[in-house]
Amino acid sequence: MKVIITGAAGFIGSNLTHHILAKRPDWSVTALDSLTYAGNLGNLSSPLAEKRIEFTKTDIVNLDALEQVFAAGKFDAVLHLAAESHVDRSLMDGAAFVKTNVLGTQNLISVSRSHGIKRFVHVSTDEVYGSLGPTGRFVETTPLDPSSPYSASKAASDLMVLAAYRSHGFPAIVTRCTNNYGAYHFPEKLIPLFISNALENKPLPVYGDGMQVRSWLYVEDHCAALLSVLEGGRFGEVYNIGGAAEAEIANLETTKAILRVLGKPETLIQYVADRPGHDRRYAIDYSKINKELGWRPTVGFEAGLKLTVDWYLKNQDWWRSIKSGEYMKYYEQQYGSKAE
Repeated sequence: MKVIITGAAGFIGSNLTHHILAKRPDWSVTALDSLTYAGNLGNLSSPLAEKRIEFTKTDIVNLDALEQVFAAGKFDAVLHLAAESHVDRSLMDGAAFVKTNVLGTQNLISVSRSHGIKRFVHVSTDEVYGSLGPTGRFVETTPLDPSSPYSASKAASDLMVLAAYRSHGFPAIVTRCTNNYGAYHFPEKLIPLFISNALENKPLPVYGDGMQVRSWLYVEDHCAALLSVLEGGRFGEVYNIGGAAEAEIANLETTKAILRVLGKPETLIQYVADRPGHDRRYAIDYSKINKELGWRPTVGFEAGLKLTVDWYLKNQDWWRSIKSGEYMKYYEQQYGSKAE
């Protein structure tokens, strides 16, 4: 199998690259990334040094550049993870999200169709469903009701992929996952931000009352699900990928769990003004992928959080080099004026 992974230098993309190299060592893997602020070649340092992957710096918004990559690669399958993904940034400037997530996805569809790609997995998010009440879980037929420019752009890209299947028989599958956590997670998202802030004895900025519920999924479990979907998923289908029921946790409780693992005081918690359109609760029903492909999450939240904290303790040079310069300008803009 010859596969191309878009967004391969990002958080989930790099973990998926490592996962596939470990589980399918005979596959040929091309890693594609435009190396924006969240893309880091350091995430792929080992396979690059060992020449186990090919890397190409390409922006999926550039159709001509994509055409050159696909013409040279003769790929069998695409795992599409390239995306602008941070809700807070989308609230500041939605245009970049439309360009990458919508136009970029359509470019990939067009190039994949013209080059006879046999399987195309589009990786999306449960945020396209909007917000849940206190009970129930999202299923694949839940109506789309996005709340942010980010989730709206992902919903649009999902529909473009599914429309290509219905219109042209494009061999595509859409996955929608809950919140991931684990190694290589860029420190603007809740868990890596709070781990690194706590290690620096800095405040942990909790939005609103902190009672927004998220379903957490360890990134290795997500990678296993994506590999299962790539190999056995049905074309034109959507598969929800989520954590177990015990991983549905309020943000404030997740924050306190991080502090407990690190032995840090809860006085580091700082409540800040809530962000606009903040979804109150996410929860996923993953029974479809379980029944069809046999996948289920295997890493509990407590164990996964300890693994994640341990990784950040051992890789402080990685995140300390990121949390400087332009990132800190963004951080101050996002949180500096919101303390209550």
